[in-house]
Amino acid sequence: MAEDVMVAGVGMHPFGRYLDSSLKDLVRVAGLRALLDAGIGPKDVQMVYSSNAMAGMLQGQEMVRGQTVLREIGIEGVPVVNVENACAGGSTAFAQAVMAIRSGAADVVLAIGFEKMFVADRSRTLDALESAADLDVVAGLGIQFTAVYGLRLRLRLADGSITRRDLAEVSVKSHANGARNPYAQHQVTVTAEQVLESRCIADPLTLLMCSSICDGAAAVVLARGGVLPRSERPAVRVLASASGSGFTLDPAGGPSGADLCARRAYEQAGIGPGDVDVAEVHDAMAPAELLYAEALGFCPPGEGGRFFRSGATALDGSLPINPSGGLASRGHPVGATGLAQLAELTWQLRGEAGDRQVRRPRIALAQNSGGWLEGESAAVNVHLLERMRPWT
Repeated sequence: MAEDVMVAGVGMHPFGRYLDSSLKDLVRVAGLRALLDAGIGPKDVQMVYSSNAMAGMLQGQEMVRGQTVLREIGIEGVPVVNVENACAGGSTAFAQAVMAIRSGAADVVLAIGFEKMFVADRSRTLDALESAADLDVVAGLGIQFTAVYGLRLRLRLADGSITRRDLAEVSVKSHANGARNPYAQHQVTVTAEQVLESRCIADPLTLLMCSSICDGAAAVVLARGGVLPRSERPAVRVLASASGSGFTLDPAGGPSGADLCARRAYEQAGIGPGDVDVAEVHDAMAPAELLYAEALGFCPPGEGGRFFRSGATALDGSLPINPSGGLASRGHPVGATGLAQLAELTWQLRGEAGDRQVRRPRIALAQNSGGWLEGESAAVNVHLLERMRPWT
């Protein structure tokens, strides 16, 4: 196996609506929290991968977004690589940071993601989201990822493998987890009836099943094993990091991008899906959890609904999924989402997740996708993390 890359520190700015906060304000909180968590200062960072998707369209800041926000926390003079990869930008920044350390280019690397989606004219945000696709195909059609998820779920409702009640109940679970998460945008519980009766967004998806416009930031400090002083907390290492891009699906069917990426991650780590103890998946619409449970190998194809109904994905289940609340409850500030998943899993592996802590996890999986190309995500990353110290 390649030399160990350790998750040295994580930090977040709570997700939500922050009309009076700038991108620099969001980054300052998340970045400094990650550095403090790692026990280092700004001058110890040797390289940065900075993820943002919309600041060019929404705030007018193009080209050097990372450099402009990182100056505020004293990170200057080192390479800053700006990453834009739709909703998968944060996990892509993480993947690049892992490669930088494994290649020997740096020993301590910061991956940071940030987004400010609340602006005076909400239509500008919706237009920005629409651009996460091939505009030669979708421009002017009003199709966004909400409709894509809706179409996928309608096929599953039609074949009977999932039910509308499943769509509602998985949303109930996500909101229940988010209510336990102080970083979540929506910290309220809901009932299945409330979910089903909320406004229809893209049939069968209703408002309470969907992620919403959100501001926030998240950061992860990665370090080569042995470079930083040993911490009293359980060490967390990167077990695998796999990335992929979209492709035109075979009309006859076949594995998805998430499926293929997960297979590569499992192969890197020398494990299988049955070894995963907790997962964060890209549920921009909460019911997407049912589909990703199949794609990631947690259950057989077509069994996502049954797997969920068994209770396996609950906080006290055999494989808790989205203990953070997921994108629909924790929030989905596009450039920060993938790193928020990894922060959550680090807290879970350390035993620091408070009221949403799952039972003694050793291996965690993060799956983050972004954009879409004719029915397939344009970008996808799957990362596996491992707790190094046995639970006592």
